[in-house]
Amino acid sequence: MDIRFLGQSAVELIDGDTRILVDPFISGNPKATVSADELEPTHILLTHGHQDHYGDTVELAQRTGAPVLAQVEIANELSELGLETVHDPNFGGTVRFDWGWVKLVPAFHSSTTPNGTVSPPGGLLIMVGETLVYHLGDTCLFSDLKLITQRGNHVDVALVPIGGHYTMDRHDAVVACEWIGADAVIPVHYDTFPPIETDAQAFKADVEAATESKVVVLAPGETHTVR
Repeated sequence: MDIRFLGQSAVELIDGDTRILVDPFISGNPKATVSADELEPTHILLTHGHQDHYGDTVELAQRTGAPVLAQVEIANELSELGLETVHDPNFGGTVRFDWGWVKLVPAFHSSTTPNGTVSPPGGLLIMVGETLVYHLGDTCLFSDLKLITQRGNHVDVALVPIGGHYTMDRHDAVVACEWIGADAVIPVHYDTFPPIETDAQAFKADVEAATESKVVVLAPGETHTVR
């Protein structure tokens, strides 16, 4: 499986003909190296409703017919906007697909869509084949991160916010990585805007000194292959 970083928290998980797009903030993203028109997702997943995650969801789903998975209040909004295939789990809920499954888990943050729908934010456990990717969404450090990753499958890749200000900073993110114990960690949600600028290489050094995880720092547009 390939993981392509698209800037901010947007990633594309590619496995054969399956192209899973998470938090598709492309239009208006100053770090994006592709346009929304270039993306052809087969599925779209949302961690929460803030614009820098919700992004191009509606337009992409309307153009491609990709089903969208989002927390139930956001899913209801998307259905009201005319999207035909929307999955609406709440925390602890798992939705199964022909390529695997997605489980919605808690995050500590806030969430309001551009249309005003308020809902709790989440993270996503995404099992593609035999590879488990944990997208933390936007969150501060909280102790249930340890519980989430000890209850079930081993995490192969963790997508961890490090920018601070709106989420955990790179120092708290090291502790999160200790708790999660993923084989690989990809930092996200940093350097897009001045308040969340940080040192990803320092984060990499700190995590690799404190854990057995390998940190993969990707520039927007770059891909990490999970073998």
